Amino acid sequence: MTPPATMLPTKLPWGTLTALRRLHRRPACSSVLRTFPKEEEPPFGTFCVRPGIHRSTPSLAAHARRTFSVSPAAIVNAAPGPVQPYLRLMRLDKPIGTWLLYLPCTWSIALAAEPGCLPDLGMLALFGTGAVVMRGAGCTINDMWDKDFDQKVGRTATRPIACGDVSRLQALVFLGGQLSLALGVLLCLNYYSIALGAASLSLVVTYPLMKRITYWPQLVLGLTFNWGALLGWAAIRGVCDWSVCLPLYFSGVMWTLVYDTIYAHQDKEDDIKVGVKSTALRFGEQTKLWLSGFAAAMTAGLVAAGVHAEQTVPYYVALATVTLHLTRQISTLDMDKPEDCWKKFASNRNLGLLLLLGIIAGNLCKQ
Repeated sequence: MTPPATMLPTKLPWGTLTALRRLHRRPACSSVLRTFPKEEEPPFGTFCVRPGIHRSTPSLAAHARRTFSVSPAAIVNAAPGPVQPYLRLMRLDKPIGTWLLYLPCTWSIALAAEPGCLPDLGMLALFGTGAVVMRGAGCTINDMWDKDFDQKVGRTATRPIACGDVSRLQALVFLGGQLSLALGVLLCLNYYSIALGAASLSLVVTYPLMKRITYWPQLVLGLTFNWGALLGWAAIRGVCDWSVCLPLYFSGVMWTLVYDTIYAHQDKEDDIKVGVKSTALRFGEQTKLWLSGFAAAMTAGLVAAGVHAEQTVPYYVALATVTLHLTRQISTLDMDKPEDCWKKFASNRNLGLLLLLGIIAGNLCKQ
């Protein structure tokens, strides 16, 4: 139906005509206002005004903040392509293992500090370097031994040797370079510490074989990973004080049995298929009972180490907090959820740092 002529303006003002022309020429999707189909994701730099409408924003800086990352995984991904497989072989993209190797060293170095003094920062840095290199060497040895097993387990099938990015010969050459660097770090210490450090190499080499032989490979890992509890004190004092070092070492071994048994529960189904043994399979449904016993033994060892090192109140406060952390970690563990096992396992870095702070604070309070 045609509207009456009286309803149509005979002449529009010039400004109105100009506005209508501009509106007619404007594309449907402009840089200022854009509508999207319901299922289409808005592009970067837009925010939703109402369903289906997104407005662009000057968000380049926000985008930079989101894409720029200094996480270990991001650093490895940013490395040149040919280098990346070797960095992953060292597990540089997953530093939790380096922390767990390094922390017992820091406890020992901090306990050995002079009363009222901070731990030797240079020695902490030296041991940190050694932890990175030796953890990388240990992972390289482990992956060389476990290539066939790793190919059958979903979580490990993408490791560089298992997926063919690095051959065993290349890994062997790379291992030689890592051990050479580790030797350079070790030679910076006193003769007693050099001999003590060299004695741990047999454990580093044989640990990967233990999962084929015994249901207690986590115990051997504990003996290996906590060697720094002996070495740190010797590096500072020139010789081990066994009344402090042995309880500290024992506590570290118990701690490793806790966190690595939790870690092993991630792979228990695959381990059964490929014939690999672990404490997770050995303990089964009684895992929490065993872990509680290891946690109690760890606490007892740390009390003994603190007493012989003449530690003060802050140390024991930190130790009480560590015990509560372990208790909660074990009591809330869901052994059948790999993501929860990983979360509990990774939380042990914070546990170790908490104990380190307690040692330092306790030492500063000494007269």
